Amino acid sequence: MASTKGAREPAGQTAREPARRWRLIDAEGKVLGRLATQVAVILRGKDKPTFTPHLDGGDFVVVVNAAKVRLTGRKLQQKRAYRHSGYAGGLRSVTYERLMQTHPDRAVEAAVRGMLPKNALGRRLIRKLKVYAGAAHPHGAQKPVAFDPFKAQRDKAEAKRALKVLAT
Repeated sequence: MASTKGAREPAGQTAREPARRWRLIDAEGKVLGRLATQVAVILRGKDKPTFTPHLDGGDFVVVVNAAKVRLTGRKLQQKRAYRHSGYAGGLRSVTYERLMQTHPDRAVEAAVRGMLPKNALGRRLIRKLKVYAGAAHPHGAQKPVAFDPFKAQRDKAEAKRALKVLAT
């Protein structure tokens, strides 16, 4: 067995519980897949310098206005959501158009779940995601901070346009 004398613990997060923040994301007008990737990054903690792949170091995420999320192309009519009752022949499917009318929160949650690890860590991470169809949510006591995951992209595009105008 190799000796651990003088071995260094990797920099970053340790197994103890990290300080978690609550972030509020407004999904109105956002594309479902792009929103889901940003939420998954926050849930995993990949936006923090202490990211450790095997530990849960992410923040809680509250997504509001899930009913106003967009799907591109013809996905509303063609994409289907599946679920299984556990019984033989119990596979049920519904189009995303119908799913967005009845349970838009499930559509957002399923998209994020698909971008998380498929193991115990992924199941633990998905519990930190709270999705609501409307603008109201019961997490006011946690003081969630409004967060726009696409702000950096918009700022970069604006800066690029400004440079182009200055160059001409």
